[in-house]
Parts: sequence; structure tokens; C-alpha cells
Amino acid sequence: MRNIKMTIEYDGKRYQGWQRLGDSDKTIQGKIENIIHQMTGEKIEIIGSGRTDAGTHAKGQVANFKTESTMSLDEMLDFFHQYLPQDIVVKQLDDMPERFHARYNAKGKQYSYNVWNHRIPSAFYKNYSMYVPEYLNIEKMEEACEKLKGTHDFRGFSALKKTKKSTTRTISDIAIQRHGDILQFTFVGDGFLHKMVRIMMGTLLDIGVGRLSVEDIDGIFETGIRSQAGDTVPSQGLFLDEVFYK
Repeated sequence: MRNIKMTIEYDGKRYQGWQRLGDSDKTIQGKIENIIHQMTGEKIEIIGSGRTDAGTHAKGQVANFKTESTMSLDEMLDFFHQYLPQDIVVKQLDDMPERFHARYNAKGKQYSYNVWNHRIPSAFYKNYSMYVPEYLNIEKMEEACEKLKGTHDFRGFSALKKTKKSTTRTISDIAIQRHGDILQFTFVGDGFLHKMVRIMMGTLLDIGVGRLSVEDIDGIFETGIRSQAGDTVPSQGLFLDEVFYK
């Protein structure tokens, strides 16, 4: 039995997220599993490093699947490129040890979020960024990024309901870069709660326009109350850039 690691890129705008949903063929996982079934004749479930929401994109999602197939990796890659829709691309395949698990072995992830920050919206970037015409105070947002970095209980920055699992995560880096009219926010951490990046982004933007202060971050950490943080920004600006393994 082979254990194959996949590195996947996708444009999420047509899909209801990563995770397979019943009989729906509008998920990334479902599309890929259907092609693997055609390729191998086996009914296989792929294991993703984590879920991405409807409309979210990926440049470096990772998954693995087990198969008895004797096809070479190049033959499999060619099959994926021929039969997957053009907005889902398997970039790389690797044979891995039997115990490799895309989710359990992941040590961290990098996400990025794009903001189109100009008075006039973009016809081309509308599916890959959030439109924010207001002036954004970069210095204040960078101060807020410093407060978000480190190990904290991020319950107030998540869409989780009640959970017995830990909501403590470590954010090692948050960076803001301007590329023309695009502001790109990059988040690196050991893991992220449900909608955590999108809620942190909403909070940073509220600080950027003056609706919240940098000091409000301390209060959100202290109370863990979701409603004190910013809005959940739209999914189309979010990209899963990379999953880290040892």
C-alpha cells in the first residue's frame, strides 16, 4: 500500500470549500476523490491538512491518500492535469512513509489575505481580494499585528461555538506588504481556529480605519468574546499559501 502526498493549488470561487459534502460535487475534496477513483478504480478518501471555507483559495494545500495503484507519480500527475477542472491543479506528488498524515503531521501554516485599497474597485481582483476604499493606517495595523503575535487564547477571534478543545495558538509572524493597490497581510502560525484569520483581518481593518483601537486587542484576549472583535471578512481574499512539515 502506497501513501502519496499531494500539493494542490485551487481557485475556490466556484466551490463550497475543501471538505466533501454528501453528494455535492462542488467541493475540492470531492472533485479530487472522483478523479482518483477514475484513475485507480479504488474508492479512496483523501486526508487534507485542514479545511478551507467556501470561496477560499490555496496555493499550497497538502493532502495524502493511500492506494494499491502501480502507476508512476508522473503518470498520476498527467492524469490529474488531464481530468481535473482547470481551477484545481495538483502541483506535486511524493511517495511518503506509511505513517505520514497530512493533518496530524502538519507543524504550521501560512495564510495570506489581499485587500484592494483604492477609491475605485478592480474588475480583475474582485474574486481575489476585499475592496476597502477607506484610508488605512498601516502603522496602527502593524502595532496591532505585534499584539496578535505570540501564544494566546484566540477564542475571541474564532467562529467556534462551545468546545472542549484548546483554543490556544501561537502566531509566529504577521506581515503587511503593499503591492500597488493591493495590501497583502501574511499570517504564520502553528494552527488556526475556524475563521480565525478572517476575524483577525476584520479586526485589523477596523483598527486601520479607526473603529477599534490597538488596545482593544488586549480586551478581546481577556474576555474571549467574539462580538468584541471585527467582522469576518469575505473569503475571496484568503489564500492558504503553505503547510509546514518537519
